[in-house]
Amino acid sequence: MIEIIPTVVPNSLSEINEVSERYSSFASFFHIDVADGRFAPNTTWLPSEGDRLPKGYSYEVHLMVSDPRAIGLSFVKAGAHTLIGHIEAFSNTKEAERTFEEWKKAGVCKIGVGVLLQTPLEEVEPYLPFVDFVLFMTIARIGVQGIPFDERGVARIAEFRSIHPEVALAVDGGVSKDNIAKLARAGAARFGVGSAISKSTYPSDAYACLRELAEGA
Repeated sequence: MIEIIPTVVPNSLSEINEVSERYSSFASFFHIDVADGRFAPNTTWLPSEGDRLPKGYSYEVHLMVSDPRAIGLSFVKAGAHTLIGHIEAFSNTKEAERTFEEWKKAGVCKIGVGVLLQTPLEEVEPYLPFVDFVLFMTIARIGVQGIPFDERGVARIAEFRSIHPEVALAVDGGVSKDNIAKLARAGAARFGVGSAISKSTYPSDAYACLRELAEGA
């Protein structure tokens, strides 16, 4: 099943509220990009004790951070549905497995693992037993919206899909009407979409167009 998930890179909790309400006519599941200024060069809002994500929606949190365990737990407390931790942020698979177990005990529903464009595909293999999907970055630099799509991502997804046809694949970074069909044909089914929706004059039409192109592929 194709999923188009609008992305927000929040400077505040209120910004997540605003985006959720703005897109509520066509989306109820959102992708929150989180950065700490270390793993990714920018910084975003992080939840404090007592903060809660807006009710009535579901959120997956993409942890582009150097301490995914602690920050992930803070987002579970805030109401996150899904957490995505980067393999590059873990020292080894044992650390990742312990972290994912803690997240699940805290109440998260799904766990994904993210992989940067430059990371060899074989490094993803040891994490597959512990996750529900793999998120491929399709931009050369991470952290903010608007970085150009990198065509190398299509071939990487297709190669990984040929080896692991059973694994659910997601994409984040530069997804647009110009490339979503190629990504879907390569094997992706979950798409975090930022600028292609947020910068559109008619976000609901952009969302519908992206879904149609991906499903048609």
